[in-house]
Amino acid sequence: MGDEKLPTKSSRDEVQAFLKKVAATPMRVPAGERGRLIFAMDATASREPTWDRASQLQGAMFQETSALGGLEIQLAYYRGFGEFKATKWMTDSDALLRQMSGVFCLAGETQIRKVLRHAVQETKKKRVNAVVFVGDCVEEDVDKLGHVAGELGILGVPVFVFQEGRDAVAEFAFKQIAHLTNGAHCRFDADSPQTLRELLEAVAVYAAGGRRALENFARQRGGAVLQIAHQVKRG
Repeated sequence: MGDEKLPTKSSRDEVQAFLKKVAATPMRVPAGERGRLIFAMDATASREPTWDRASQLQGAMFQETSALGGLEIQLAYYRGFGEFKATKWMTDSDALLRQMSGVFCLAGETQIRKVLRHAVQETKKKRVNAVVFVGDCVEEDVDKLGHVAGELGILGVPVFVFQEGRDAVAEFAFKQIAHLTNGAHCRFDADSPQTLRELLEAVAVYAAGGRRALENFARQRGGAVLQIAHQVKRG
């Protein structure tokens, strides 16, 4: 999907701004409970390289949250002609890797509204702390997406959107979703897997332990995440 040329390098300013937004988003996980994160991806044909990359990086999300009481992740994806699927909730990286490795990408149109609607339904059953969505294209009515995103916002479920590439229509829609859910939007470079890893880790830590956990994580890891934590403290 989309023929936009990918940026030659990731913007550190964008990554830092995204992490700052994550850190500033209020969230609390009840004592004794795991954070719950829906990890949603576009699995249409153009997404195959990023799907493979995310499969390799997903273990970091569990690793970084283990000391916080762990994380439950549900994989959701769409592909082909109207196909949308969501897995059971998983608590270890091996299970998630098996699920992701069994998925192959198929050409089709975007179904982001189904992702958002599913998140609404899931959090009505049991609290979902955050949604991550990775994609590059939007082929749906933005107002309809905004309506469901607004429902998630009312329920207190932030959506953190990772956009690959620079498609202007997608960027507008993704920013609307992030705004309406009190989440955040960030573009990343397909050639910089470390950036995607950093973003996934940050949101996973946030989903498992909230803002304080992210600040502690920043002190341990340093780099861009540490810079953001310092900016938040000064804000």
